[in-house]
Amino acid sequence: MSTKIKKSFACAAVQDFNLNKKFTKNYAPKAGDVAIFRVLEANGSYVTDSQGINRNIFDDDLVMLTFGNRYATNQVEGYVPNAPVKECHLLGRGGVAGVLKSANATMKTEPPVLELVGYAVNESGQVINTIRSHELTDFSPAMIRSKVILSVGSSMDSGKTTTAAYLCGGLSKAGYTTAYIKLTGTAFPKDARFVQDRGADFITDFTHFGYPSTFLCEHNELLNLYQSLINIAQEAVSPDYILVEIADGILQRETAMLLRDCLFMSTVHGVILSCGDSLGVPAALQILESLHIYPFAISGLFTASELLIEEAQHIISTPVLRLNDLLNANSIHYMNVSGYKASDLLLMQERA
Repeated sequence: MSTKIKKSFACAAVQDFNLNKKFTKNYAPKAGDVAIFRVLEANGSYVTDSQGINRNIFDDDLVMLTFGNRYATNQVEGYVPNAPVKECHLLGRGGVAGVLKSANATMKTEPPVLELVGYAVNESGQVINTIRSHELTDFSPAMIRSKVILSVGSSMDSGKTTTAAYLCGGLSKAGYTTAYIKLTGTAFPKDARFVQDRGADFITDFTHFGYPSTFLCEHNELLNLYQSLINIAQEAVSPDYILVEIADGILQRETAMLLRDCLFMSTVHGVILSCGDSLGVPAALQILESLHIYPFAISGLFTASELLIEEAQHIISTPVLRLNDLLNANSIHYMNVSGYKASDLLLMQERA
């Protein structure tokens, strides 16, 4: 039976398992729990498999997914059910399933509808869970040797990944070693692989420790995840710079949580902001400056339009970098500006 199951990217580490159908009646799943689902309504969708290949799914297909929470303003909002469930939705094509709460009104089709067939259990009969939080290292700013560049955005799809990718390309051209970390988001290999193709020497993300998503993770868990991914990158290539992307916009729960943490921000050498339109530029800058965060540059989707760039430049002093500027080694001097003003950081630490 397992040979007919399409295993998703989020379940790549799952090897041997038994299928327990009885648990569907009385077991309330947790984030990271692995289960087998039958596709009831595929709606022309796909699942990214354990090799990172997009696999079309059809009605009656069997797929292996993990339960997880999803926060995606341009797509869907969904949660791990807090009680036994028989039917749910595909929340993320990387392999995340849960109960759909809301969907962006512009979506043309509903996410695929799934029927829970049973849970994947180990030899002891326990439900297999992909999350390995016990392997995380405690957050310790002193252990971070590389210069961290934080890529944040005004919203989802504002250009954070592309900005990080092209900045990695520019740093690589200048002779620096770079790593890319996607710290928060929902399991999907596309972003990290794009950054790698653009020039990063090393890539990793939260799925390394089995997280199907980071939405609703605890504060300390996020900090420990950050430290652990930094450690992996430093051990792998000893990068001069580590580009760290945090998902969605600066108002999103986990992103806001990290930006308000002065110890986390004390590990950040510089911040680059991506925006989707010109109006988002001053609004995002105002919010960041209220947190004493001063991006060294602004980039993102809005830089595709010279008119939008002109609109923004009339009211801001922060440099605007187009994609070609990010690739240009001459633009790297902008990164010598800290993500905080030193006096503000000291004040925040005293208050903490």
